Amino acid sequence: MGSRHFEGIYDHVGHFGRFQRVLYFICAFQNISCGIHYLASVFMGVTPHHVCRPPGNCHLDSLWDLGIRGPETKMLLPYCLLTKLGRRVVLWATSSSMFLFGIAAAFAVDYYTFMAARFFLAMVASGYLVVGFVYVMEFIGMKSRTWASVHLHSFFAVGTLLVALTGYLVRTWWLYQMILSTVTVPFILCCWVLPETPFWLLSEGRYEEAQKIVDIMAKWNRASSCKLSELLSLDLQGPVSNSPTEVQKHNLSYLFYNWSITKRTLTVWLIWFTGSLGFYSFSLNSVNLGGNEYLNLFLLGVVEIPAYTFVCIAMDKVGRRTVLAYSLFCSALACGVVMVIPQKHYILGVVTAMVGKFAIGAAFGLIYLYTAELYPTIVRSLAVGSGSMVCRLASILAPFSVDLSSIWIFIPQLFVGTMALLSGVLTLKLPETLGKRLATTWEEAAKLESENESKSSKLLLTTNNSGLEKTEAITPRDSGLGE
Repeated sequence: MGSRHFEGIYDHVGHFGRFQRVLYFICAFQNISCGIHYLASVFMGVTPHHVCRPPGNCHLDSLWDLGIRGPETKMLLPYCLLTKLGRRVVLWATSSSMFLFGIAAAFAVDYYTFMAARFFLAMVASGYLVVGFVYVMEFIGMKSRTWASVHLHSFFAVGTLLVALTGYLVRTWWLYQMILSTVTVPFILCCWVLPETPFWLLSEGRYEEAQKIVDIMAKWNRASSCKLSELLSLDLQGPVSNSPTEVQKHNLSYLFYNWSITKRTLTVWLIWFTGSLGFYSFSLNSVNLGGNEYLNLFLLGVVEIPAYTFVCIAMDKVGRRTVLAYSLFCSALACGVVMVIPQKHYILGVVTAMVGKFAIGAAFGLIYLYTAELYPTIVRSLAVGSGSMVCRLASILAPFSVDLSSIWIFIPQLFVGTMALLSGVLTLKLPETLGKRLATTWEEAAKLESENESKSSKLLLTTNNSGLEKTEAITPRDSGLGE
């Protein structure tokens, strides 16, 4: 599409008009369900105070005693379907499956059926988070993208609050699971109105359909529409028309396009891993902090919302990279402080854990947006999806890390703190994306790296020149004094 970028359309039809707001809140509401299903097992995995009984048949009512740890194991969803099938189809499939598997888990007749239902529930919830984020990103213009994309995670945090509240009020596991699963119903009733994104339609060469969506968007936003053929200088007989074949060939290897992109991908994956490990370690460990475990989880969920507000304000002022590195360093520091607090001062421990959750939540919320901005359209969903898969590996390891606290109570904090410190250092080597349009090609994505290096060189040159000027200004006086 050349230098005439598709995002210029939002200057005509609106960056976050009525059309985008409706789509945004429909998709964001479903994030509440994702937060619920991710954290529901915090209480389902708790072993309550009990006494032993004579051996007998173990039925599902004793699930509380079976040591189910969460978040549950997750299948690595084939995220490449987001280029092959489109965003809308995956939204429908994952959201409907979340409801079905959630109810199936509540009606499971034995332990293994329950675990199978939770397994697939976690898989589709993970899939929704990724495609929902990419979907929203591609409908919202650059002027509103920061606030809108980051606050998607605030809805996820609301899910955490509902888990704590429902867990406190409902102590029967199947009723608890059923109540939480019904939150998906409003989205299922509304998701049929969601259109496909013009970004994906254009990448597939479906120009007429993309134009129709743009016209509808302009009508809803009470703005004048524009012709995509003129805005993008589309040549229907040119290379762009072959993009469907081109897109289908993209796979994980494209995230290692060259050495520069390879370093970027490995660093981004490490940040995803660290963010997830910290996020779930703090959440799962809330029952071990002392005091009321339901209140602890509620507070650790509440603190995420101001964390995302902080991210929105700060990263548009000082940049994505700086805020991300700062958040990772702060979470590492919080982990270190927790390790020196005596266990009897559990209130101070909870407060410090809240600070750590605030910092790691900010980093975790930012990495979604930052990853999407670091890669071009042709592999954007693949980049975010692969990052999400890496963070699922961390979410699998997080419960084991928390369990190791029986050996030494501060092992979770040691792991998270070390990873956060390393990730923070490597983050400083990533390019800044503040104020940049979403890249559509590898060439545009590569410019981020070259511009970053160019700014660093100019800064170094300016610093050296300033030093040289000072030296030249001082030298004559020194000579005069010497004489």
